[in-house]
Order: sequence, then C-alpha cells, then structure tokens
Amino acid sequence: MWRVLWTLVARAARGPRSPRSCTRQGSGAPAPGSGATIFALSSGQGRCGIAVIRTSGPSSGHALRSLTAPRDLPPARSACLRLLSHPRSGEPLDHALVLWFPGPQSFTGEDCAEFHVHGGPAVVSGVLQALGSVPGLRPAEAGEFTRRAFAHGKLSLTEVEGLADLIHAETEAQRRQALRQLDGELGHLCHGWAKTLTKALAHVEAYIDFGEDDNLEEGVLEQADSQVRELELALSAHLRDARRGQRLRSGAHVVVAGPPNAGKSSLVNLLSRKPVSIVSPEPGTTRDVLETPVDLAGFPALLSDTAGLREGVGPVEQEGVRRARERLEQADLILAVLDASDLASPSSCNFLDTVVVRPGAGSPRENSQRLLLVLNKSDLLPRGGPDPRPDLPPHLLLSCLTGEGLNGLLEALRKELAEVCGDPSTGPPLLTRVRHQHHLQGCLDALGHYKQTKDLALAAEALRLARGHLGRITGGGGTEEVLDIIFRDFCVGK
Repeated sequence: MWRVLWTLVARAARGPRSPRSCTRQGSGAPAPGSGATIFALSSGQGRCGIAVIRTSGPSSGHALRSLTAPRDLPPARSACLRLLSHPRSGEPLDHALVLWFPGPQSFTGEDCAEFHVHGGPAVVSGVLQALGSVPGLRPAEAGEFTRRAFAHGKLSLTEVEGLADLIHAETEAQRRQALRQLDGELGHLCHGWAKTLTKALAHVEAYIDFGEDDNLEEGVLEQADSQVRELELALSAHLRDARRGQRLRSGAHVVVAGPPNAGKSSLVNLLSRKPVSIVSPEPGTTRDVLETPVDLAGFPALLSDTAGLREGVGPVEQEGVRRARERLEQADLILAVLDASDLASPSSCNFLDTVVVRPGAGSPRENSQRLLLVLNKSDLLPRGGPDPRPDLPPHLLLSCLTGEGLNGLLEALRKELAEVCGDPSTGPPLLTRVRHQHHLQGCLDALGHYKQTKDLALAAEALRLARGHLGRITGGGGTEEVLDIIFRDFCVGK
C-alpha cells in the first residue's frame, strides 16, 4: 500500500505527463546571454570611497588573472590586495581588493569575481574599459546577475522580488517586509501549500488506480477532501489580506481634510518635513489636491493636502472642494483636522456631521476607511483647561506651530498604518504584488472546481491546476514575458 502511494506522490510531484520538459527557469528558456561572462559596476554611481565591480560567467577567472597578471587566483572567498593593470597596455589602474567566488558557491551559481576599487570616476571607468578588452566579456544588462541566480536555482522568484523590494525600500516597514520575502518566507509558505496539494492529488490518483482493489485503506478520498478544505481556508485568509501587502509596497493613501483654516497645509508640511503647501491665514488658499510621498512613522504613504470643505464659494474653490471629497472616498486613512479654538463654528460642526463620526451617531463612511481626528492649534487653548469639547470622539491635540503633540500623532499614525498596510514584523508573510494575488485566486478557483466535480479524473486535474498556480508564484512554469517584467526593474550590476 505505502509503496504504491509513494509512487503516486512522485508521479504527482512531476505534474501532468507532457512531452515537453520544464526547468527551474520557469519557461524553460535560457537566461539572456547564457554562456557569456558579464561585468558591471554594482555599487552606486558617482564619487565614493569604494566602488564594487563584479563579473559572472565562465571567463571570470581569466578576467581576474588578466587584470592582476602574473598573479594566480586568490583563495576562494578571501580578499587579497592586488595591483590592477590594463591587460593590453600593462598600464597600472589601481590598487584594489579582489575576491574570487568559484561556482556554484556564488551569488549567481557561476564563477564570479569582484574588484573593490577606489570610487573615483576615472578609476571605475578605467577598470570597466579593461574588463571590456578581455575576450569573452561583455557589459551586463539590467538585472542580469539576479536573473542568472534565479536560473541556477540560487533564488526563487519570490526571493528575487524580495531582493528588488529591498533595494527600493525607503521606509523601515518596507525594509522588514522585503527582508522577510528575501529570506524565503513566502516561498516556503507556497511550497508547504503545494506539498499539501501533492498529497491530496496522490490520494485521488490512488483511488482512481486502485479503488476497486483491497489494497487501499478506507477514507482515502475523505483525507484529500479534508486537506483541500484546510488549504481553502488558508488561501482565503491570505487573499482577504492581499491589499495590505500592496499598500505596504506602494504606499497607503493618507488624506488630510477639514474646514478652511484648520491648519491642514501646516500639518502636511510638518509631516513631510518640507514646504509642500502654501500656508496663509486667508481661507481657501489650497484649491487643488497637493500630493507628496512621505515616510510616516516607518510606513510609506502618499499624503494629500485638500481644499477646505465649505459651501457657498466661487467656482474654482468649488472644484477644489469636489476634488477633496473625491479624495476622501479613495483614502485608506483620513487625517481629519479641526481648529481646537473654533469647534463651534458652522464649518467645524458641518465637518463633524459629514466626515467625522460623533459618539452614538452612525458612520457616514460606508467602507473600511480609518480616521484620526486631530485638533490643531492647541497652543491657543488655555493651559490646563478642560477638554474643548467633551462630546467629541477620540482625538489628538496638536500644535503645528510649536510641534507639541507631534510624537503622539506619529505613534497613532504608526498603529493605524500597521492596520492598513500590515505589520511586517509579525504574522504570516504579506502578498506584495498583484501577481501573487492573481495566482492564489487561481489556485482557490481550481479548488472550487475540485469540490464541485463528481468525476475523479477532472478532480485530479483541478488539483494539478491549483498546484500549478502555486508553482508560478515561486517561479515554476512562468512565461518569459513575466520574467522580463520582473527583472527589468533591477539596476545594472544587480
């Protein structure tokens, strides 16, 4: 019985029978320029203390010897100080640290070399020109080093995406999430799900092939159904959370709204630490939506300053108010700003009734938007006085003029944005790309077909289709076009 079942597990792991074999590269196509040795500057452009130039490919050892002749290759993975010279003219180029990484124990899985040279533009240019004169070497294309690492099984596709996100990370939360994905957490999760599907597929095929015999224990199909139900629950939970990961990668939409002269523009300037908006005591100064990307308490956000919400104004300001209300509907988080010294005014009361939730009143916001109420201009309130309005919902006091209350606001923003974007420090890995969401949804749809069909052959095919979607997340069976899109976002030298 067990020998039969393990045979079916192995068959299921290979997927559906096909005359066309698949490779780790996803589409089966070789990496661009496969077989050639590539080189590029891997550190940033411009003057710096040290610049790193790397090569990858079968001629890396020859290139290293050519620039350090007549010396032999240094010990593997050990830095050595060498004089670099042009291989044709013999002209000295620089005293540099060189490292030798023989494949497959390297980033790309191929023979690699690194030259840590002084970071002056002339030095870097001279070394790159010298490498270009070595036969068999050519400049690398954008993302080609990482693509070769993927082609040689050093990185899964989710780890490649994590590496790209780590390079582009601008906030602490983005860095943490990208590092978790680079460490393979999402890939391991998908592999675990695929293993569950493989077992379920093996049980179904065992029943198809041996169901009429007495070699199978009872409950084989029930085990498969139970495994599929558990997997459906896990996939559904991740799909419900998918938008949070995408917000973490691209930024949450935070809209600052309120009546005229509440201090919205001052707050935007304070949070962005630059003069984004014009600040004036004249009501209606801001008439359009001004947007700026910011780092809010470690989370990425697109901060929008909007026109003051009021009625009975000219046509230009009316258009600004219309756009402000449109942005409010699109916001992930609303920063509702009121003048703490003018809460009884008609514009403040109207804003409270239409945008902010009063205690005991129904919420005018139909969706899951989050809102922070900020009472600005707290410096105008008497010291130690009572709360300006005891009937207000929970709120924060702030003075954009003195900065008092800013730390409390940032802490509140951190908690709200952790709910909107997900906390990358805890919980399961987030889905940061539409591609992940698409294939998880495809997997879930295939499991739905499995549950509905009465034909066991069609049920087995549905399980194969579901597992194929999971494989495409980590890089199996992907098309060349998808790979091109992913790798083109890398800089040259990575």
